[in-house]
Amino acid sequence: MTRHFLAAAFAAAFAFPALADGIAITDAYARSASPRAMTGAAFMTIQNSGAEDDRLIEARSPAAERVELHTHLIDASGVARMVEVKDGFPIPAGATHMLERGGDHVMFLGLTAPFEKGATVPVTLIFENAGEIEIEVPVDLSRGPGQGAMGGDGHGHGHGHGQMSSGG
Repeated sequence: MTRHFLAAAFAAAFAFPALADGIAITDAYARSASPRAMTGAAFMTIQNSGAEDDRLIEARSPAAERVELHTHLIDASGVARMVEVKDGFPIPAGATHMLERGGDHVMFLGLTAPFEKGATVPVTLIFENAGEIEIEVPVDLSRGPGQGAMGGDGHGHGHGHGQMSSGG
């Protein structure tokens, strides 16, 4: 019975959004390609119920050597490539911004340990106005639609990270 109580308490801890100055973070989860992967990604919903626009400008985590904000762009040949978004993601007042597979996401480069199902990844999100919001992102390797060409890397693009570039 104690195990069920602890599991329920753990689940409840993630049911409530992280809040700061009108910014709410909900439905967060992280994925990696495999136990040997050196990269991973986190996805979430960011809602700005405040009266002022904000911007997610950075993310940090001890789970990786580097953490970047990324998106996918389709080039003239129709090939999707992942790029760092140095200016961050705008979160307009009264709007919701989705970080999701195949789109904007938090990218972990040089994982310090594998992302294992049931574990959590500490992440600090830095906003232009709301400041820092610390969250614990649960690892869910099965979440989201199907598995990509890289074995379920959580990006939904099927292209290697060797195609990353700066821009945005």
